[in-house]
Amino acid sequence: MTREQTAPDHAVVIGLGLMGCDIAAIFLAGGWRVTAVEPAGGLTPERRARVRSSLGQLEAEPDAVSALSAVERLDAVDFASAAVVIEAAPERLELKRAIFVELDRLVPRDVPVASNASGFRITDIAGDCATRERMANLHFFLPAHLVPGVEVVQGEHTDPAVCDRLAAIMTALGRKPIRVARDVPGFLANRIQHALMREAFAVIDQGLATAEDVDAAVRYAFGFRYLAAGPILQKELAGLETQLAAARTIYSSLCNDTTPSATLARLVAEGRLGAKSGRGFRDWPPEAVARERARYERTLLAAMRVLREADAE
Repeated sequence: MTREQTAPDHAVVIGLGLMGCDIAAIFLAGGWRVTAVEPAGGLTPERRARVRSSLGQLEAEPDAVSALSAVERLDAVDFASAAVVIEAAPERLELKRAIFVELDRLVPRDVPVASNASGFRITDIAGDCATRERMANLHFFLPAHLVPGVEVVQGEHTDPAVCDRLAAIMTALGRKPIRVARDVPGFLANRIQHALMREAFAVIDQGLATAEDVDAAVRYAFGFRYLAAGPILQKELAGLETQLAAARTIYSSLCNDTTPSATLARLVAEGRLGAKSGRGFRDWPPEAVARERARYERTLLAAMRVLREADAE
């Protein structure tokens, strides 16, 4: 009998923060067995509840959480049975580099090892590793279980076949792999997103619009269309000559600052971080945070269903 016939595939997820819990839920919902590595208390009741909640949103079997186990040290993992290893530790380069040095030693050479870093290049994370050709970036977006897209980033030393394997795993789990051919800061999606965010904060700095109107412009105007078509397809449907004419008119007035927005810097300096601190552009009492997060996740679930139906046509 083959290995697939005798046991579920095995994923190792390193770190059980919000991102790690949701990544674990994706694999569990797909019928995988998951071992999590979490030195800060292992699989606490709160973390198990988060995974269970995410599984519920994915309409997975409730007892799928029983295939999740946790250890507190890397050397306690049965890496020999793993099909993939994903690091989802806090976003600190030296921490990730230290973890990868250990994984380089502990994980069999034929097993792909990926980082979920959102800004650091896999080339820099895996720089000291002898097996860096099997290391890539697998970048999920929070909440990972509800956002279908996953960037598969090829580092300067990554074997392209490793990215092929990671993309195939993501596809089998119902995700949408986004291939990124070069290892640059921000990868692909965050580069586009931060170009938008730079202009969004710039128009607030300039007094052109409030934060609420910026959000409305994206959600109810041009951003509303992104569920149906990405920006390039949109412009092809409309005509590229229209985009060229608009670009000639608008681009010279767009923000090209190389430093963050003054408004953004001021809010952070004042401790106004948004929902986590109770105040940002607006006040965030606990009940408003819970209500808005619930609405946000309901909308993402509805969007996921719309995308699945559209892609199935």
